[in-house]
Amino acid sequence: MIAIIDYGAGNIRSVSNALQRMGTDCILTADAEKIRSAEKVIFPGVGEASYAMENLKRKKLDTLIPTLTQPFLGICLGMQLMCKETEEGSTKGLGIFNSEVKKFQVDLKVPHMGWNNHKKCQSKIFNGIDPNHDFYFVHSYYAEPCEHCIATSEYGITFSTAMQKDNFWAVQFHPEKSGKIGEQLLKNFLEL
Repeated sequence: MIAIIDYGAGNIRSVSNALQRMGTDCILTADAEKIRSAEKVIFPGVGEASYAMENLKRKKLDTLIPTLTQPFLGICLGMQLMCKETEEGSTKGLGIFNSEVKKFQVDLKVPHMGWNNHKKCQSKIFNGIDPNHDFYFVHSYYAEPCEHCIATSEYGITFSTAMQKDNFWAVQFHPEKSGKIGEQLLKNFLEL
């Protein structure tokens, strides 16, 4: 069973719907035991970082998540909360990735919304995915590249598109809204 962490952030249903379209059983849950016993865990999110982190703390998920040992995938805000800290609400993150999350200060429209490609792709989560294919992004904050960065994109600056450390993977884009290429990435994660 795949557990999708339900902590009051947006976009959780679209991830659940994407997995169900792929024929994968999943549950939406904030229950620590169900999350701990899941085969894989997905941590999606859209919203404001400090509010989301407060919800995680209230449900005691902030201490649970870093201890998980099964394959784990953070999406968008989920990835940002897995970093050390974010400028959004001056929020301390879960500290899984050694990166800081900054607000875009570029001469381009913010939020960065739409399709963008990626470079580097040093992970099996990108198996069968051509870097010339684009993923769908919606974000005003970005994770700085660090030693855990496995893919980058450009939007006035270079930012982390994907990160990986041990059993933890994360992506800034929305695979559930990225068509067939996003479905391939989710399939790759499910096959880890």
